[in-house]
Amino acid sequence: MSQYKLSIVVAVYNLEEYLPRCLDALVNQTLNDIEILCVDDGSTDSAPQIIDEYEKKYPQKVKAFHKENGGEFTTRNYGLERATGEYVSFVDTDDYVEPNWAEKLYNTAKENDADLAVCGFERIDLKTNKVIAKNMTKMGNRTIQINPNDDIIAFINPAPWNKIYRREMLKDIRFSSFRGFNDMIFLLSSYVYVTKIAFVPDVLYHYYLRYDSQIHNVNIDDIKNFKKYLLELKEFYIKHNKYEEMKQILDLLAFIHLGISVMYRASYDKTIDIKQTMKETIKYLDENFCTWRKSRFLTFRYSIKKGFKHFCLWGISIMYKLNLYVLFIKMYRFLVDKLKIDIKF
Repeated sequence: MSQYKLSIVVAVYNLEEYLPRCLDALVNQTLNDIEILCVDDGSTDSAPQIIDEYEKKYPQKVKAFHKENGGEFTTRNYGLERATGEYVSFVDTDDYVEPNWAEKLYNTAKENDADLAVCGFERIDLKTNKVIAKNMTKMGNRTIQINPNDDIIAFINPAPWNKIYRREMLKDIRFSSFRGFNDMIFLLSSYVYVTKIAFVPDVLYHYYLRYDSQIHNVNIDDIKNFKKYLLELKEFYIKHNKYEEMKQILDLLAFIHLGISVMYRASYDKTIDIKQTMKETIKYLDENFCTWRKSRFLTFRYSIKKGFKHFCLWGISIMYKLNLYVLFIKMYRFLVDKLKIDIKF
């Protein structure tokens, strides 16, 4: 058995002003037997010295590593490959966690023999410190099995930082080498091995929105890469004999993340012909994730029973099927930009 209950991988690249807050929250966790793997990705400010200082001050908890710059995905993979805990998690350096973040997630996972535990989080504007939204707080204290007849996993946020994973199930899973959406591919890949997911509705993670972050900038190359890795994900499921069972869920996820979320973000890039790009994207979905058009999860009868978010998703799918996807993007942007309504699927 591992000597650590939880390994926490902290991908460090600059952000010296936020790093101490992040690390203070981690070294003061109420859960004992944790290791904090701080991986510096070639920072150019004082971040490398900061993590070295924390290693000296907390030698039983903090491990500092330094590598050449290779991007966030290489940094997370570097830490994952050196983690020894029973469970593993990931934290961004400009965010911070509640003191009982690790304890609540770990205890919930252990009590329910869960492969994955997920907690609530809040998104905060870094400039104003205003809470924009609270997410993953309505699942309750429940535990679910991966079920191809239930689309609940399609509504679990893809980020790795409000989750802990049973480390042994990540042996052949790594973060992909493309920016912006590798979190989602990582999470969906893990579903090949996950059988049980436990939820903690409490807000335990504080995620800060930086509008210069990669996630808020999508260009045409990002779209091409995402399409490529979605196909690799599909092949991963086929290889593990999970594709036929999970086909409708995967196709639904491809529609939500590529057809809606990525297209919405891409619409802000003035160099992209969004009408043509969306037309090509729908063709791509029809050719590779074709059940989205007749998905049982995108019917009026199913959606009306599931609540407002599902009902909205059904309405969006109708607009897409009627080739009104550009109109949808305009409506989406109006709600977000003008009315300041936070929309996340």
